[in-house]
Parts: sequence; C-alpha cells; structure tokens
Amino acid sequence: MALANQTTAPDFTLPSTSGKDFSLSNDMAGKPCIIYFYPKDFTRGCTKEACSFRDTHEEFKGLDIEIFGISKDSIQTHLKFKEEYQLPFDLLSDKKGDVCKKYKALIPVIGIPKRITYLLDKDHKIVASFDNMFDFNGHIKEMIKQVKA
Repeated sequence: MALANQTTAPDFTLPSTSGKDFSLSNDMAGKPCIIYFYPKDFTRGCTKEACSFRDTHEEFKGLDIEIFGISKDSIQTHLKFKEEYQLPFDLLSDKKGDVCKKYKALIPVIGIPKRITYLLDKDHKIVASFDNMFDFNGHIKEMIKQVKA
C-alpha cells in the first residue's frame, strides 16, 4: 500500500550515480519529479521498467519532471546498470532500505524493495502512485496518464 496522495513525500538524502549525494528537498526544491522503487538491477522486470522510463524520459524532461530510480543495490552496480541500458536519469542507492521503508516500498520480512512509483508535485506532495510488483510497464503508463490529467 503506497503513501496516500496529497501527503508530503518524506525527505531523504542518498548516494547517486551522479557522483554526489542526492537530497530531495535540496536538489528538487520547487520542482516536480518521479521516484520509482524497484527490487534489483539487471533482473528481467527491473530492466524492462528502467528501459520504459528511459524510452519516455524526453517526454517527462519536456515537462521539467526528473526521474529517479531507487533500490538497495550499490552505486557500483547502479553505474553498470545505467551504462549498459543507457539510462538518462540517476539511480540512488538505499543500501539499508531506510528510504524504502519511509515510502512503504519494502517487502516485510525479506527486506526487498517493492516495485512502486510516486509522482511528486513541485511542493513534493504525492500526486499519484502506482504499486504493482508485476506490471513493469504499468508504472510508466500510469505516470504519463497522471501527468496529462
């Protein structure tokens, strides 16, 4: 179950493939964004999802909406994943899963990130979310639908 719409997204700071730490409140101040959580780099579903976000990146960029992917993988693994699939957005490493927990994106007991996507407005209020572990393409379709609404 995702965080409720119209609630303020929890702030966080995580290491990024950009080479510096990413802070939601500082780096995205006054800007909308998409944050998507996913289980693991290089797995079939996560690769499909990342490539869907890659393939629609220009559409979101044209609307001044940045995309960020978060999993528990290391920055080194994220860098390889980003390079191999030519991802034009940054991936963030939540090694301990603390941010995943804040966003209700951690599967209890086994501690693996869920596949859940959030659209945040410029004030970082949650405008929309999509929580589905197996509909890899549904995440991007829902975000496009919500942005156009």
